[in-house]
Amino acid sequence: MLRFSRVCSTLAFASALAMFAQTPAPPQEPAAAPAPAAAPAPPAPPSPWTKKGVDIYLLGDVYGDINYNHPASGYNQLYNFNDKANQVHLSLAKISFEKASGILGFRVDLGTGRTLDIVGGADDAPKRWQHFEQMFVEFRPPKAHGLQVDFGKFVTSAGAEVIESNANWNYSRSLLFALAIPYYHFGVRATVPVNKAFTAGVQVVNGWNSLGVNNGLKTVGLVGNLTFKKGTWSNVYYSGPQDSFGYKSYRQLYDTAVAINPDAKSNIYLNFDYGSDKNKFSRRQNWIGFAAAGRYQFTNRLAFAPRVEVFSDRDGWATGATQVLKEITLTGEVKIHEGLLSRLEYRHDMSDKPYYERQSGLLVSKNANTLTLAFIAFFGPKK
Repeated sequence: MLRFSRVCSTLAFASALAMFAQTPAPPQEPAAAPAPAAAPAPPAPPSPWTKKGVDIYLLGDVYGDINYNHPASGYNQLYNFNDKANQVHLSLAKISFEKASGILGFRVDLGTGRTLDIVGGADDAPKRWQHFEQMFVEFRPPKAHGLQVDFGKFVTSAGAEVIESNANWNYSRSLLFALAIPYYHFGVRATVPVNKAFTAGVQVVNGWNSLGVNNGLKTVGLVGNLTFKKGTWSNVYYSGPQDSFGYKSYRQLYDTAVAINPDAKSNIYLNFDYGSDKNKFSRRQNWIGFAAAGRYQFTNRLAFAPRVEVFSDRDGWATGATQVLKEITLTGEVKIHEGLLSRLEYRHDMSDKPYYERQSGLLVSKNANTLTLAFIAFFGPKK
């Protein structure tokens, strides 16, 4: 009986284990559903200033000024672009087309106004071509490490300022821009980034400001641009023969400019030029100049830009007189609306010789003072 009881107890214990093993586990909580993926940001709307890969730009520039010498000729001496005194005048109106991507591209700037009259005034080509500030094709070979080759008419690589006033800090151009360097060239140029910081370039062009009726592809330009954390340093050297209306010479120019951006509101540039010109009828003529300018952005709408410079025309090559020139410019800028700005500028020019026309033209002065009000409108794709 005792054994029977033990067997019964064992069977009961085994049966209980079997029942426990077959008892279903309590239901688990269902896994949380995956969060829905964030909706992709809508693509930026196409710019109305880009059509089929071609960017379109518009620029208008008008000014009125007072020359306190009241020159009888009606001109601000040694100015360029805003050289008409005591009147309101159109400086520049132009439209530009640019395709700056892909293997082949181009740039065309077509306009009118006093600016282009001066830029193309010394060219020996037919006058109708002066309305084309630039016109060149671009070639970017695939797998060529950023190499770009341009052919045609393009603005010079020299100088700290450019022809378009909206891209400068001051309204009037510096003495260095007006007297020391060329405006444009016709020929071929190539640029290639050597590394992340340095870009090198070479140009073969028709001298200074010439489409090449008299000048051939004989002037060589060397370009080296260095980019660093707070700015850039550019260097340009041009060397070659120059033939302007029968005046043959050999001309050289070295231009260097450093642009510094200390912070988001401040900018500074320093620009130095040294040039020489030699022909068989006279001794070598030299010119040298230095300019420094700054810009401070007080608010999104208000900015102020001073500039000082000295230019030594010690052989009279640029001005026709042996003299040392200095100037101080103070420019205030107001952004009226997106694409529309106004500048109010005071400029004081000085010479160590009596040079500036005064009143009747029979009187000359060592000083000239101007006050200029300009309105500039520019539209195009936002870059």
